[in-house]
Amino acid sequence: MTVTETARDSVASALEQERVVSHLNPPPSYDLADHPVPTGREEVWRFTPLKRLRGLLDGEPSEASLALEQELPAGVELRTISAAEARELELPPNERPAALAAELADGALLLDVPAEAELDAPVVLRFRGGSVDDLVHARLVLRFGAHSRATVVVSHTGSARYNAITSVLVGDGAEVDVVSLQDWDDDAVHLGRDAVRVGRDAKVKHTSVSFGGDVVRMHANVEYAGPGGEAELLGLYFADAGQHLEHRLFADHNAPRTKSNVVYKGALQGEGARTVWIGNVLIRKVAEGIETYEENRNLVLTDGCQADSVPNLEIETGEIEGAGHASATARFDDEQLFYLRSRGVSDEEARRLVLHGFFQDLIRKVGVPTLEEQLTATVEAELARNVSGGVR
Repeated sequence: MTVTETARDSVASALEQERVVSHLNPPPSYDLADHPVPTGREEVWRFTPLKRLRGLLDGEPSEASLALEQELPAGVELRTISAAEARELELPPNERPAALAAELADGALLLDVPAEAELDAPVVLRFRGGSVDDLVHARLVLRFGAHSRATVVVSHTGSARYNAITSVLVGDGAEVDVVSLQDWDDDAVHLGRDAVRVGRDAKVKHTSVSFGGDVVRMHANVEYAGPGGEAELLGLYFADAGQHLEHRLFADHNAPRTKSNVVYKGALQGEGARTVWIGNVLIRKVAEGIETYEENRNLVLTDGCQADSVPNLEIETGEIEGAGHASATARFDDEQLFYLRSRGVSDEEARRLVLHGFFQDLIRKVGVPTLEEQLTATVEAELARNVSGGVR
């Protein structure tokens, strides 16, 4: 048994001995009976428009898949593994969409970055759906060896009804950036769960970006395989008329001297635009000396929008370095707009500059220059759509 496996088993044993069930994160299980079809009255489903999921939770099997284009730096391997192999590696599902993906996907994709590897270019996996009539269940495992350095970008475009479970396994001392981009066509439905295990003294940055799709509901869950791990969870989203974009975060501090920092920012415009952000941090009794902070900011651009933002802290020990959260939802800052207008800046340009400033500090943290340029262009295109529509 390797050192990493021993550490993983020790953490699992500790969790079993002291199982604290978060009210927002049910216990993991592969048994679909433990994840019944939701009614909408459950706390974890009450914000989600179930009728718009197009049967995605019914459990219908499907052989459909997304097309894949890949860019793999030297030394990186991408291969298909069996469902049994995936179960040995991945973090078990704790919600029905992920459990369905694990149950119904035909095997899984495994991306392997070797120990000690230092990639000079990002790994890019471009998934594209052909039609919203396609029902796709998918499993993806990203495995990073000890002391490796890597960036992985996973993008989703086109259209589909898509259930996905993704496990990010980060070895001891590794430094990893993972970017998940949801830029679907307007009719797509995407239910995804990215579960991250952070090795001892490892650093992980996970960025979730959602622009397209009819309904997108994303999870980002973090746990620790040993002390000293650090996780930074970033998110950016922009909802237009009728879109529902939902992001749920869970940082499970199950080891001492670990850190988590969450920053999500979103903008909304158009009638019926809806965003949901649910942040949750669980600090277990064993997690002494940890630091955590979660922040969500929403900018409402027009009437007829709704942004829900709910930060949570569940604390089992007082022996911590710090824990806190912040949440705010507001319209354009009238003082900023007035200042710009008074200096001859047009109303349209003033709004563009304010929105650019709202997102830019977060975009700069993505760490992939070409993607940062793409995100900046997309944000401005979204704002232009609002302006051209004459909505104020």
